[in-house]
Amino acid sequence: MNETQATPKNIVLVGFMGSGKTTVGRELHQRLGYPLVDMDQVIEERAGKSIPAIFEESGEAGFREMETSLLREITNHAGSERRIISTGGGIVGSEENRTLLKQLGYVVWLSAPIKVILERTGKNRNRPLLHTDDPAAKIQLLMDQRNPLYEQVAHLKLDTSGLDFSELATGILECARYFFTSRA
Repeated sequence: MNETQATPKNIVLVGFMGSGKTTVGRELHQRLGYPLVDMDQVIEERAGKSIPAIFEESGEAGFREMETSLLREITNHAGSERRIISTGGGIVGSEENRTLLKQLGYVVWLSAPIKVILERTGKNRNRPLLHTDDPAAKIQLLMDQRNPLYEQVAHLKLDTSGLDFSELATGILECARYFFTSRA
């Protein structure tokens, strides 16, 4: 199959929790009019419960299975519609997921330093992986594990700590336009 013709024109946002995926996804949705698929939100809607409740009842493994299933579904329908896809922070943990992410289109890794992540997530009780005595140490551990995996799948890496979301969206759109044009 010719990759040039097969590359779907989705923009996929990956990155650690609190890096800005949902907010940047909304900004891109407003600018492009592409449907926004917030994977965490879809999983919550389908399960009929919050992510913390899913973690409590099914564990992280159960949540990750739901995430992979949804990613497969999105990938199977990738050619028919352009979308903005906001993923969960741990989606890169599975090799299958990393392969699927690369098939979906233009992958943007949104990153931020630990201090910024803590500021953005500190008061949010919807982050089950941070329910620990030392959230900064947990973030560091997870980032050490995930950052090389984000790097594997990403076409572009952007630090979200120094720019506003409008500036980030502009940068993503300019880079995505070049990416898709060069493959046309």
